[in-house]
Amino acid sequence: MAASEMDQATWAGRSGSSVVASVSWPVATAVVIADMIGVGVFTSLGFQVKDIPSGFAILVLWAVGGLVSLCGALSYAELGTMFPRSSGEYNFLTRAFHPAVGFMAGWVSATVGFAAPVALAAMAFGEYGRAVLPGVSPLMLAVGAVWLVTAVQLGGIRRSGHFQLLSTVLKLGLIVAVLIAGYVITVPQPVSFRPAAADIGHVTSAAFATGLVFVMYAFSGWNAATYIIGELHAPERTLPRALLVGTAVVLVLYMALNAVFLRAVPMQDLAGQLQVASIAGAHIFGETGGRFVAAMICVGLIPSIAAMMWIGPRVLMTMGEDVSALAVFARRSRDGAPTYAVLFQLAVATLMLFTESFEAVLDLVQFSLLCCSFLTVLGLITLRVTKPDLARPYRAWGYPITPLVFLGVTGFMIYYLVTARPWQAGLGALAMVSGLLIYWFAHARPGRAAAAAVSGSE
Repeated sequence: MAASEMDQATWAGRSGSSVVASVSWPVATAVVIADMIGVGVFTSLGFQVKDIPSGFAILVLWAVGGLVSLCGALSYAELGTMFPRSSGEYNFLTRAFHPAVGFMAGWVSATVGFAAPVALAAMAFGEYGRAVLPGVSPLMLAVGAVWLVTAVQLGGIRRSGHFQLLSTVLKLGLIVAVLIAGYVITVPQPVSFRPAAADIGHVTSAAFATGLVFVMYAFSGWNAATYIIGELHAPERTLPRALLVGTAVVLVLYMALNAVFLRAVPMQDLAGQLQVASIAGAHIFGETGGRFVAAMICVGLIPSIAAMMWIGPRVLMTMGEDVSALAVFARRSRDGAPTYAVLFQLAVATLMLFTESFEAVLDLVQFSLLCCSFLTVLGLITLRVTKPDLARPYRAWGYPITPLVFLGVTGFMIYYLVTARPWQAGLGALAMVSGLLIYWFAHARPGRAAAAAVSGSE
């Protein structure tokens, strides 16, 4: 039996569920798209045009971010088809390096790695929802969105898949409607998307490099389907298709949205502004445009929250299959939902919403998540060298160039965080070290107990 088949069989045997491996590639692609398209693309352009006043350079910036994400998706697709077990980096780093490294990544993801982005997206839902429902508390809207999505997730894999696909299609439909309206209705601004001599300076500037860091944050989520590999139908085909198609679709949409924003709004009106989408909506649709765009973003955030509430608990679920102390989180309902893992992430996300501490946590975990992604792609190269005979149902296109491109850009982002935000980076490193210490403590205790028993018998 091939290595990938053995992993799949082992996972299926541990899960004890008859509904696994039922997620189709359209649903897996919807998970990737929904996880990627959050509020980043609707808020970051104002800070980019402030230092990069060029339509062509802005589009190059987003194109570079998308291509780097595709390089990461290619690498993860190979690892995922080699080791088709849910949980993403926890699974990959365990196989590529050591279970302790995998546990470290799983610890970060299972505790705050998904709960903080869920809380941030929910809070954004509440703030934008206030423009649509001014009499309702943003906090209550945020909590309601998370709990509603959680109820769907507890309904099982099939219900989660249907909800994810339908809500993501609606989200894409609204974005396409804005794109069409932006090109048809608005009077175009004098912005050029053709290269000019000055663009060489913009593309090679420090502002471009800094902007790329935040663009990459907007593209985060390209690896979403790897967290539910065990639930994918024919993962050797479904996973690569979902990762690559999902990332490519988001790349095209991001570039089109930024082009529409630049075409609809004078660049000086965008410079330094956070509510880019609302400003563009007012130019495209008139006085009611801001409310329409707010409603659109609210609708679009629901599938984003749903995707993270689906994939995040799978990390803790898989850890529960391997670590006896976490075994309760491995339990699935009759419909395939890891009930206790979902409720744990709900509790953490809700706590963050009420304490409003999630933004600081998000800054902290960004460093950890980047390091885990870096190590994962490095693990792909390591396995190519140390275990060349392992079955690889899918091989990363462009190897070794594509993983090296991803490592280079991700390494730059890690360097940026260390130099520009040393306090947050230090806390992120501390979170990773804490995962290693917990792993050591959990595995050292049986050894000490056995040693004590031997000593007592003597």
